[in-house]
Amino acid sequence: MRKLILGLVIGVFLVCSVLGSLVLGKDLTIGLSFPSLSFAWFAFLEQAVKDKAAQLGGIEVISLEAENNVSKQISIIEDMIIKGVDGVLLVPIEVEAVIPAIEALNKANIPVVTVDRRIKEGAPVQILCHVGADNVEGGRKAARFIVEKLTEKYGEPKGVVIELTGTPGAGPAIDRSAGFNEIMKQYPNIVVKSQTANFRREDGMKVMEDFIMSTPQIDAVFGANDEMILGAIQALDASGKFDVKEVITVGFDALPEALKLIEEGVLDATIEQFPGKQAATAFEILVKYLREGVTPEKPLVYIEPKVITKDNLNEAEKSF
Repeated sequence: MRKLILGLVIGVFLVCSVLGSLVLGKDLTIGLSFPSLSFAWFAFLEQAVKDKAAQLGGIEVISLEAENNVSKQISIIEDMIIKGVDGVLLVPIEVEAVIPAIEALNKANIPVVTVDRRIKEGAPVQILCHVGADNVEGGRKAARFIVEKLTEKYGEPKGVVIELTGTPGAGPAIDRSAGFNEIMKQYPNIVVKSQTANFRREDGMKVMEDFIMSTPQIDAVFGANDEMILGAIQALDASGKFDVKEVITVGFDALPEALKLIEEGVLDATIEQFPGKQAATAFEILVKYLREGVTPEKPLVYIEPKVITKDNLNEAEKSF
């Protein structure tokens, strides 16, 4: 009888222990590594992760920016491994250069979820899941918007379009440009001139100034993020050569500053990719795996981007 009672007590204890970890939530430490807080978009993503951690409870987030330096990002991840984090949420600076750090996470049996920026397809590493916007489709949507506006202006799709691309080697830069040019190539009377502006506002302004000097006709500008299009708008506005409100301008990210310019009729559109939803989804996948052993149904989770104009400003995730 005593053995039976002892067995029941032990059984109840074990069940309670399991339920405690699954229902009440195991304390976790999760590392968040992202390119740089100099990009406002990543500040929104970081805050969304911290908000979700507070909501779920029992989670410490070690959040470190890499100042857009791949070597520093690799070093940050190595330090996270030494500190013994339970999992890592990673926004890789480049699709390929950060792979050695992911290999190190794999060897340490630390699960990693990438968010926003992917790694190179087919890389010999294990990623629990990637969560991001469909950047190729976002590029397509930006192109379709510009084609529609050029057609309204000229009665047919024609004109000169400037494309400001992002940091070479970065997943979003590659994908947004691919989607954008996939559509533009369908219209032989639209001339696209492309140059990188590294996702930076100051670079966007400088590159745009060069295009203004060398290009007699500019009908539209697509910036692969809002920082670049905001810099381009500054250059157009200061040029005295072009009326910024007569040039079709499209950004990407739906930052509050861009949304305000849309309301004022200066910027025509931006592509919303819902950073809060991306971050929260990726974080929940990682936590559910760590606490419950649940693997995601799909290795890729893509969130549909949306064109934001003056007509649907209320559909943007952020406000201004």
